[in-house]
Amino acid sequence: MTTTRDIVTTYYAAFNAGDSEAMLACLADDVRHDVNQGDPRHGKALFREFNAHMAKCYREQLTDMVIFAEGDRAAAEFIVNGTYLATDQGLPEANGQTYRLPGGAFLSVNADGLIDRVTTYYNLTDWMRQVGA
Repeated sequence: MTTTRDIVTTYYAAFNAGDSEAMLACLADDVRHDVNQGDPRHGKALFREFNAHMAKCYREQLTDMVIFAEGDRAAAEFIVNGTYLATDQGLPEANGQTYRLPGGAFLSVNADGLIDRVTTYYNLTDWMRQVGA
């Protein structure tokens, strides 16, 4: 039986591998994606679009990962190690700046064993300082 911890671990392994399709395979069709800054996105199509945008602008690896799971809920704490590759709308100009900042997420898993909510948090002010804003 696949546990909440298993599916969340698989999801983040796919993230670190840069494998958007494997990440999507972990998600319910009606996934709710709450990003740190901005409106929630609903559904795999918008999640796919978000991932494509992120891959264009950022290269990130998550380290120091700790996953807490209880029933159908999970929380993950990690360090985001990234490179700012291409200027993101409304943000400072990108020129390959690197950053390292703590982040976290809350996730829920449905009865089918798929993630139906991903809520991500990090300190945008810290990120802006690190990229020279």
